[in-house]
Amino acid sequence: MARRLRPVDVDFLLSAPVRLVFAREIAAPPEPVFRALAEDVAGWTEWFSAVTLARPTDSGREVRLRGGTRFAETVLVAKAPEAYAYRVDETNAPGVRALVEEWRLAPAGGGTRVRWTFAADGPPVFRAVMRLARPGFGRAFRDAVTALDRRLAR
Repeated sequence: MARRLRPVDVDFLLSAPVRLVFAREIAAPPEPVFRALAEDVAGWTEWFSAVTLARPTDSGREVRLRGGTRFAETVLVAKAPEAYAYRVDETNAPGVRALVEEWRLAPAGGGTRVRWTFAADGPPVFRAVMRLARPGFGRAFRDAVTALDRRLAR
């Protein structure tokens, strides 16, 4: 059953009890990376293996992950080519009370430095599980950004 989360803003990225931050440099320049993140919403299924459905909505996006997790999101920032952030408004994921994700892009060595921040809140058990899941989140980010870079090189 989907439930509403606490409506937080981008400032939550700095104050969230759980903050997972990952970064990686890729060969693609910032502009096409930003377009893949913010404009080619349906294309996420081509490079982020956990995503089985992504489609734009009036206020943001609808996203479904492997295993059945669903998100209704509101885009908070779409500043080309440097930042894309969204808040999860509704989900069927257990425990989470608030969630914002941000993708920051910066030129680096002829390509892009991609930094992803996952900021969340939930009860103590949720927080502990998220911290334990950090390596898995890091692997998912690394694999997704690598696949995105390959896709953009084509």
